[in-house]
Amino acid sequence: MSKVKVIISDQQKNLKLPSGMRLLVRRACSAVLATEGFLDLAEVNVTFVDDAEIKQLNTDFRNIEKSTDVLSFPLGENGIYDVNPENGAKMLGDIVISVDHAVNQAELYGHSLQREIAFLTVHSMLHLLGYDHVNSKLEEMKMREKEEQVLTKLGLVRDMEELSE
Repeated sequence: MSKVKVIISDQQKNLKLPSGMRLLVRRACSAVLATEGFLDLAEVNVTFVDDAEIKQLNTDFRNIEKSTDVLSFPLGENGIYDVNPENGAKMLGDIVISVDHAVNQAELYGHSLQREIAFLTVHSMLHLLGYDHVNSKLEEMKMREKEEQVLTKLGLVRDMEELSE
């Protein structure tokens, strides 16, 4: 089983993150790597921001002038990653989550903030590992299946109302 070092930074002030959120993010990262059979030591940075900050990042890096729920900044390509010389970990990349968006989406979809943050973490981890849902419906379906598989492992199963939306 892989071991992952998750460096978490909370740079937003709109909401005090519920207790256990950092542990949940770490568990979500580990669960993705386990599901994908990633056996190496890994390192991931997760940053919580507000909508204004994620909008700026989205504008700067994607030329899209609007806020979004999560951004992924992979450091590897085709399974090849830079290695942290201090600990030998493969540096997968950075995940940036808008807490404002997560709160709104949790409310919209009728589930907990914990489930939404876990979903965004899992989704972004899959991007760091090379998955892309933008250009192919088949890839989008694969990604959705993997997301639900990992969330189920974490005990965060969608309820039936959510599935019918």
